[in-house]
This record gives sequence, C-alpha cells and structure tokens, in this order.
Amino acid sequence: MTPVLVVAAAIVDDLDAPRTLLAARRRSPASLAGRWEFPGGKVERGEDPQDALHRELREELGVEVGLGDELVGPDDGCWRLTPTYTMRLWRAELVAGEPEPLVEHDALRWLPAGRWLTVPWLDADVRIVEALAATHRP
Repeated sequence: MTPVLVVAAAIVDDLDAPRTLLAARRRSPASLAGRWEFPGGKVERGEDPQDALHRELREELGVEVGLGDELVGPDDGCWRLTPTYTMRLWRAELVAGEPEPLVEHDALRWLPAGRWLTVPWLDADVRIVEALAATHRP
C-alpha cells in the first residue's frame, strides 16, 4: 500500500536568517492533542504538493507563505511519519496574514532559534526539527 502523502511547512520569520520557528499544537485526536507539529495536511488526489501546502496553510492558519527549499527527508526523499503516512516539508516565510489556529490546532507558538525542541513535538516530527536545527544555528 502506498503511504498517504502529507505536506507541511517549517514557517520561520526569515528564510535567509531564521530566528524563530512556528509550531502548532494539535487539538485532536485525543492521542495527539497537546503535542506540537508543523502546519500542513494531506495532498488531495491529483493535487500538486506545493499547491496542497498553500491550500492547507490558508485553511489551517489563514496565511499565505513564500516557499523556500524543501527539507528532503531520508526516506526516499520524504519523512516517514507512520507506516501509512509520509511527509514532505518546505521551509517557508509569511507573506500575508497573521497565523491563527483556525482548524486543527488550539495554539501557535514562535520558538526562538536554539529552543526549537522545547515543546513536546509529535514523535515523528522530532527528527525533522533536529534536522532543521542542524542547518540553522542561532
């Protein structure tokens, strides 16, 4: 079975010199509630992954972003989240709107560089945060 593709954004204040990273706290399901993740969501059938990411960020946070480089994962270019889900992630910065937790989340937090691992991330996202932190030193 082919895993479901989800897309997400590592939204930072500045793509060239990031000082903060936006984390989103899950509202549901109960097994994930209270844990933090990158905003994004599932790619619909026939949808381009980057288009899906822009759609998801409008729906979830009410923002428009400019996409930077993709953080290519070690699992065939993706990040394996579970046996049934795989993720692609792009660095991004805001170009319009102020992020609000509209759908899947109950809180957002800007984490300062050097403190990106100070919230309880979803287990599958921890190695992605570590990879981001390794490429962006405060």
